[in-house]
Amino acid sequence: MPLPASEDLCVLVADDEVPARQRIIDLLRSHSQGAAIIEAPDGLTAVEIIQDRRPDLVFLDVQMPELTGLEVIAEVGAERMPLTVFVTAYDQHAIRAFEANALDYLLKPFSDERFEATMARVSIRMDERSVREFGRRILRLISAAPAADLPLDRLVVKSGGSTRFIRVADIDWIEAAGVYANLHIGGKELLYRAALNELAERLDPVRFVRIHRSAIVNIESILHLEPISHGEFEVILKDGSRSRISRTYRTQLEKRLGQSL
Repeated sequence: MPLPASEDLCVLVADDEVPARQRIIDLLRSHSQGAAIIEAPDGLTAVEIIQDRRPDLVFLDVQMPELTGLEVIAEVGAERMPLTVFVTAYDQHAIRAFEANALDYLLKPFSDERFEATMARVSIRMDERSVREFGRRILRLISAAPAADLPLDRLVVKSGGSTRFIRVADIDWIEAAGVYANLHIGGKELLYRAALNELAERLDPVRFVRIHRSAIVNIESILHLEPISHGEFEVILKDGSRSRISRTYRTQLEKRLGQSL
């Protein structure tokens, strides 16, 4: 079953093995009808492409350098991932793949017939997404709600039987704590029951910037930076906390500052 015909359709093939990428690309070209096909040789590149290009479909190898396929999903956020098909030689990852909301799971070496079955599932899911997106657009048009959500200015934090209202501007930095986030405020910590990726979407990008997959900082709380190695820095905050700026997020900070580090 072919993919929906569209010049705008974008497919990412992420695999560190060139022959493995080429096999999928060759098979895709018989289905894509003009779709753009992008390659990624490692997990970090895959994350950057997904965030920048927002492909419609991703064929994602489980075992890759820099970040594994599962770590790519954790980095991007499962709710923001495109349709994802895992491709791997290790079937023990199958259960975790489906827990990560993968559409399908191709075990190397796979046959042309198995690939056809996967593409049939992709086509059905894309049709479903198109219908849902049309419905959402109609609802937005007739809704009285504001067209865009404003950045958060208060967080409701429940702790010790009480409910506190925390001014977002008072937060020095935020770190991932499993499925939740730790708010660092004046040297104290508060557990906020939301994922870091969710907070990153709602915070004011003028004030807050992500510097690592597990850390967001308030620019006003940065005291200075210390170089580490290979283009990485350590952020020193006013409360004495330290956090590393990863290569993946250094560009975001430089864009926010309008200058190179």
